[in-house]
Amino acid sequence: MIEEKIIKTEYSEVMQKSYIDYAMSVIVARALPDVRDGLKPVQRRTLYDMHELGIRYDRPYRKSARIVGDTMGKYHPHGDSSIYEALVVMTQEFKKGLPLIDGHGNFGNIEGDGAAAMRYTEARLAKITQEAFLSDLDKDVVDFLPNFDETEKEPSVLPVKIPNLLINGSEGIAVGMATSIPPHNLAETIDAMKAYMQNENITTKELMRYVKGPDFPTGGVVINQDDLLDIYETGSGKIKVRGKVEIEKSKGGRVNLVITEIPYTMIGVNIAKFLMDVANLAETKKTTDIVDISNQSSKEGIRIVIELKKDTDVENFKNLLYKKTRLEDTFGVNMLAICGGRPETMGLKRILKENVDFQYETATRKYKTLLAKELDRKEIQEGLIKACNVIDLVIEILRGSKDRAMAKACLVEGKTDGIKFKSKESKVMAAMLSFSDKQADAILEMRLYKLIGLELEALIKEHETTMANIYRYEDILASRDSMAQVIINELDAIKKEYGRKRRTAIENAQEAVYEEKKMEEMDVMFLMDRFGYAKTVDMAVYERNKEAAESENKYIFSCKNTGRVCLFTNTGQLHTIKVQDLPTGKFRDKGIPIDNVSNYDSSREEIVLITSQSDLNLYRMVFATRLSMLKVVDGGEFDVAKRTVAATKLMENDEVISVEILKEQRNIILQTEGGYFLRFPVEDIPEKKKGAVGVRGMKLTAGDHVEHVYFTQNTAEYTIEYKSKTIDLNKIKAGRRDSKGVKVRV
Repeated sequence: MIEEKIIKTEYSEVMQKSYIDYAMSVIVARALPDVRDGLKPVQRRTLYDMHELGIRYDRPYRKSARIVGDTMGKYHPHGDSSIYEALVVMTQEFKKGLPLIDGHGNFGNIEGDGAAAMRYTEARLAKITQEAFLSDLDKDVVDFLPNFDETEKEPSVLPVKIPNLLINGSEGIAVGMATSIPPHNLAETIDAMKAYMQNENITTKELMRYVKGPDFPTGGVVINQDDLLDIYETGSGKIKVRGKVEIEKSKGGRVNLVITEIPYTMIGVNIAKFLMDVANLAETKKTTDIVDISNQSSKEGIRIVIELKKDTDVENFKNLLYKKTRLEDTFGVNMLAICGGRPETMGLKRILKENVDFQYETATRKYKTLLAKELDRKEIQEGLIKACNVIDLVIEILRGSKDRAMAKACLVEGKTDGIKFKSKESKVMAAMLSFSDKQADAILEMRLYKLIGLELEALIKEHETTMANIYRYEDILASRDSMAQVIINELDAIKKEYGRKRRTAIENAQEAVYEEKKMEEMDVMFLMDRFGYAKTVDMAVYERNKEAAESENKYIFSCKNTGRVCLFTNTGQLHTIKVQDLPTGKFRDKGIPIDNVSNYDSSREEIVLITSQSDLNLYRMVFATRLSMLKVVDGGEFDVAKRTVAATKLMENDEVISVEILKEQRNIILQTEGGYFLRFPVEDIPEKKKGAVGVRGMKLTAGDHVEHVYFTQNTAEYTIEYKSKTIDLNKIKAGRRDSKGVKVRV
C-alpha cells in the first residue's frame, strides 16, 4: 500500500507562483515578439508550417484553412482564430510595412471590413519571406525545439536576415506589459544596420541619419520630429501623426478639403468614426463651414472629401479637424521585445545590436555547416579521382572479392586475404591502398559512366570548385570583416529588390490652434416635450406657433443661445447643457433626447425643474424634499461649468420633490400624503449653501411624507383640488415652520 503524502503549502505562495508562471507563459510564448526575428510565436509557427508544406512564393496558393489546421495540429494548439488572424495581418499591406504572406481572396481592407472565412481564402509565402526568413533553415543556423506534444520539431527563432522587428513593427498585450513598435522603412533600416556593423560605437543620433523615423504603410505626417531622438534612445514615447490633407477647388468657387493619407491609428473602424466625428461637428454647430462629406476611397487609395463653403478659413478648419477628430492622433511607442528569454524595452541601437549579433551567429553556424559539407565533398572527390587513376586495380579488387565487406576492407585497410588477383603485382598494389570509409563507399557506389573522360574532367573541375568554396568559407569563419562583408552583400541585395521610398513625412509642425468663431448672442426658446425630446427655436418661430408649443411641450422658457440650461433632479443633482448643443431648427423638428446631451439618466432620475442658467444668477432658489427639509440657496451658486454637480445634500432615503425660483412668492404650503397642510412665510426658511441639508419644514407623523409643495402670494386666490374638494391655499390657517400643520377633512 502506497503511503499517502500530504504536502502543506501556503496558499498565497501557490497563487503567486501559478500567476507568475501564467504571466511568463503569455509574455514569452504568446504576446511579445522576439527581438531577433521580430515575430510572435504564432507568426513564426505559421510561416514555418507553410515552409514545411511547400507553399512557396512560386507555387500555387493553398487554402488558408489547410494552413491554419496544420499549424494548430503541429505547433500552435491555441485555437484556429488566433492563427488565422495572425495570417490575415501578415498579408495586409496597410498594416505591415513588408507583408510576409501573399494572400489570394478577401483579406479585409483599411476601412475595417474583416477577412472572409478561412475556407474561402488562399495564401502562399511572399518571396521576401522565402528568401530572407526561411532560406537557411536547412543549414543548422538555429536551434530546433520539440513541439507541444513532442512529435515534431520547430525552430526556436527564424533565421531572418533583416531587422524585421523594426521594419514590420509589432503590437501585443501581455500580462502587466504591452508592446507597441511602429513600422519602419526597409531601405533605411538596412542602411542603419550596415552603419552599426561598420562602427559599433555609433550613437543613436548618428543612426537617425539613416532611420529618419517611423514609416507607416498609411503614410501621413509625423509632426514631432524633435521628440524622436529621445524615443529611439529610451524605446518609449509618443509619436504625433497627422493625415495628409490637400486643397482642391470645386465648382461655384467652393473649396474641397481632401484627405489622401490617414494616421496609422485610424486604420479600420476609426475611419467610420472619423466621418461621424466630422458630421457631429456640423450637427453640434462647432462649425458651420461644412457643406458635405463623402468617403471616395477605393483600391487606388484613401480619398475623403469634405466640401466647404466659399468663405471658409481653410487653415482654421484644418486645425479644427486636428483638434476635434483623429486626423491628428498619438501613436504610443513602447519597444518591448523578448531578448535572451526575458522581456526588455530597447532603443534603436540596442535592437540593431541584437540583430547584428544574431546575423553573425547564424552566419557562423551557416558557414560551419557549409564548410563541413564541402570538406565531406572534397574527401569523396579526392577518393574518386584517386580511384580513377588506379581504376583497373579497383575493378580487379571488385571482381576478385566475395562480398562488399571484403572489397571495402581492401580499399580502406589494404587487406587482400580471400581476394583473387590476376597477378602478384596487383596484390602488392592493393595492399598499399588506404582510402577512407567515405571514399570507399563512394567508390563502391560509383557508376561506370564516371570513367568517361569528360566525366572525369567534370569531377576535377567540381573538385576545384569545392576547394575554392572551402578556402572562401574558412576565410569567412576566420575573419569577422569577411563575414561582415558577406552579411552586407546580402542586405544590399535585399534592399535593391525590396526597398521602396518612404511614405511617411517627418517634420516639426506647430500645434494646431483653432479659433472658434464667436456666436452672435440672441434669445431663443427652449422646448421639451413630455418624452424628453428637447430643441430650441427662434423667438419669431415660437411666437407664430405659441399655442401649439404650449400644448405640446412640458417645459418652455427663453434663454441665450450662448448660455446653459440647468436640470435639477430628484436625486439632488444639477446637470448643465450648453444651449448650442441642442438642435435649432423648425418648429416641427423632433429634437434630441435630453439624455444624449447631458449626464441626466431618465432611467434612474426624474426632472424636478429645468430653467435657464442666466435666470438663476438673478434669483434665489427654494429646495424642498420628501422628508420636509427646506432651504433657500442663492442662484449664483449654480453658475457652474461642470456638466454635473451636487445641487443639494440629502439625508438617507430622501429625495428632492420641488425646486422653485423665488420671485414674488410670499408663502409656502407643504402638503403631505396623509392630508396635512402647513402654510408659513417663505422668509422663515433660512438661506444655506448648496452643500447643506437645510432645516425641517414641518413635523411629519410616522410613515407620512411631503407630497406637494405650493407657493402663493398674499392677495391672489390660489385653489387646488384635493380628493374632490376645492381648497383655497391662502385661506389655510397660517402656521409656523417646523409645526405639524392642519389636517384637511374630506
